[in-house]
Amino acid sequence: MQHTVFVSAELLVLLIVIVTALAFDFTNGFHDTANAMATSIATGALKPRVAVALSGLLNLIGAFLSVSVAATVAKGIVKLNDVSGQDLLVIVFAGLVGGILWNLFTWLLGLPSSSSHALFGGLIGSTIAALGWSGVIWASGNEGVLVKIVLPAVLAPVIAALVAAIATWLVYRIVRGVSTDKTNEGFRWGQIGSASLVSLAHGTNDAQKTMGVIFLALVAYGSINPNDHMPLWVMASCAVAIALGTYLGGWRIIRTLGKGLVEIDPPQGLAAESTAAAIILTSAHFGLPLSTTQTATGSILGTGLGKGAEVRWSVMGRMVIAWMLTLPLAGLVGALCWWIADVIGGLPGVLVVFAILIAGALGMWLQSRRDPIGSHNVNDEWASAEPSEPSDSAK
Repeated sequence: MQHTVFVSAELLVLLIVIVTALAFDFTNGFHDTANAMATSIATGALKPRVAVALSGLLNLIGAFLSVSVAATVAKGIVKLNDVSGQDLLVIVFAGLVGGILWNLFTWLLGLPSSSSHALFGGLIGSTIAALGWSGVIWASGNEGVLVKIVLPAVLAPVIAALVAAIATWLVYRIVRGVSTDKTNEGFRWGQIGSASLVSLAHGTNDAQKTMGVIFLALVAYGSINPNDHMPLWVMASCAVAIALGTYLGGWRIIRTLGKGLVEIDPPQGLAAESTAAAIILTSAHFGLPLSTTQTATGSILGTGLGKGAEVRWSVMGRMVIAWMLTLPLAGLVGALCWWIADVIGGLPGVLVVFAILIAGALGMWLQSRRDPIGSHNVNDEWASAEPSEPSDSAK
């Protein structure tokens, strides 16, 4: 006797949303590997391939340590009482597409922009397109976009730069009189521990954002309630996705952070990584979906200031521009994707947007192959990374 298996259109949309969310998690991994390992690779504390493998493993472990950030993402952006079912699924899907495309675009340019803000921007844009401005939780006591996202985005890099600058100044005062060779050797060993802590913190903070998105999709489908615990399979799949992405290595961004902003010595690397880890873990404890990219970049900038080293302000300027554009442009893409899906309607609309995502991702990957950067050349001098026709840095 034959049995016919019927899969509803709404279930297919849910599956596409989950796959897209895990794809975003994967891009988050390779986009943000530099946050933990750029300085260790630049100073020679870890070989490039060893660094990304270690970072991937610790991201995997870190993803299981907390779900506070996931709760903020799942319940703190969209007013769940205003939308449900397939309508909410399409909003989440369009937001994810906006986040992925912005992640890939900034990776292509070698710019360490925020994966977190790309995701939030995409979700906010698609929500506004679908529900209007009132559909977004902008501020509600200690909750909302302004308190949980915008305020940390402004404060994190500034605080990180100040703390790292002070830490670097103290480090060089302490080791004054010790030979440079002995100092560098000791701090390279220390960097292995501090870089590992950043990777653990990154998994604790960033993997949860995708968990929150999948949780939101499951609520929309009706398979769980908003107050349920995070399913273990969601935690495990997000942990694996971000770990695999991290292992792939975002070499273009690693070069920018490790070589492009400040020439880093091992004492600076330890100060930068320790500062970033402390701030990221603190934010995860309080459920703040912090931008690990901005925190790590601020820390690296601070080490240059603390040492009195040359800072390439033109590179920093391009990063800041990318940070400022991330939320609105990812939001614009998310809104456009929602509009396309809505005009076509139903499952066909979602499939068309999914096809656009695949085409865009493939196009940017093919463009990156024209000037490949990998573990073999990530530590080349920065001057050679700035050709007349830009590929790993924005004009």
